[in-house]
Amino acid sequence: MIFASDNWSGAHPAVNAALARHSEGMASAYGSSDLDKAVEKRFNEIFEREVAVFFVGTGTAANSLALASVNRPGGVVLCHREAHIVEDECGAPEFFTHGARMAPVDGPNGLIDPVNLRREIARFKPGHVHAGQPMAVSISQPGEAGTLYSADEIETIAQIAHERGLTLHMDGARFANGLVATGLTPAEMTWKRGVDILSFGATKNGCWCAEAIVVFDPQKASQFPYIRKRGAQLFSKTRFVAAQFMAYFEAGLWLDMAGHSNRMADRLRAALDASNAARQAWPTKGNEVFAILPRDLDTRLRADGAVFYEWNPPHSMPDLVAEGETLVRLVTSWSTQEEDVERFAGFLR
Repeated sequence: MIFASDNWSGAHPAVNAALARHSEGMASAYGSSDLDKAVEKRFNEIFEREVAVFFVGTGTAANSLALASVNRPGGVVLCHREAHIVEDECGAPEFFTHGARMAPVDGPNGLIDPVNLRREIARFKPGHVHAGQPMAVSISQPGEAGTLYSADEIETIAQIAHERGLTLHMDGARFANGLVATGLTPAEMTWKRGVDILSFGATKNGCWCAEAIVVFDPQKASQFPYIRKRGAQLFSKTRFVAAQFMAYFEAGLWLDMAGHSNRMADRLRAALDASNAARQAWPTKGNEVFAILPRDLDTRLRADGAVFYEWNPPHSMPDLVAEGETLVRLVTSWSTQEEDVERFAGFLR
């Protein structure tokens, strides 16, 4: 009953096989191999247009370097108050942008409210040097609360950002889970709705160490090779990242894995809804579930081998958890077994 994180899951056998297969022989380094070029072409096909792709090793690197590429002196990134780049990246976006600030924007269920976004952007008057200057808006899809923006909501935020000449960045650490949950295509969830740069995650969904930065206008990516090199993310043997992506995309494996993960989370949601002891904290989609448990049930679950994280209540819900209760996050993965979910559900019953 391991529901701590999809980062705890292993690599899919097909990814392992691809790594083993491409470990033989010689291949040119630093992203110049035939395999690298083939995977870059595959990204073009997936997103239905020519894109610029840069492999990196972690989601934090992807977010930080993506934002560094659009930095301005006194730069400000507007993002949700509980965004991953605010709460879980140890100041890396600020470090790699050489001091850009994260300006929090409120919104329910982990999603930016467009009215609040417009209001926060308006606080930065053009030419007012003391306040700095906005450079980007960053959204997470799925968000930190396990919720999702609709295509129209993404487009609305993009319009607000572009009115002020700001880049729209999407943190897609669980991008595949978001695609399956929304039913959108990769293009429909990104550039067709105004996203400029995407942090494309695969590590949480069956890969070893495979993340990518996707720039939807390649002409705006001319300086990115230098930013990646300076950020210590230009691996010499990039074919090992490319090999993972090649297997990841083959025959729709990435969507199959995300679909399984989401279905296992649906089972957890159903179990919580049927329980008279625990409950969902708020509705979610994808592979993250947030639950409120009585403290004694939390203790029994952990004693019987369940693993999950206690979670801080959202700023917008200060009274969510009552005395004697705890808020927890449950995350499923491509390798979550049905019997583990059913065993957990049995405790909830």
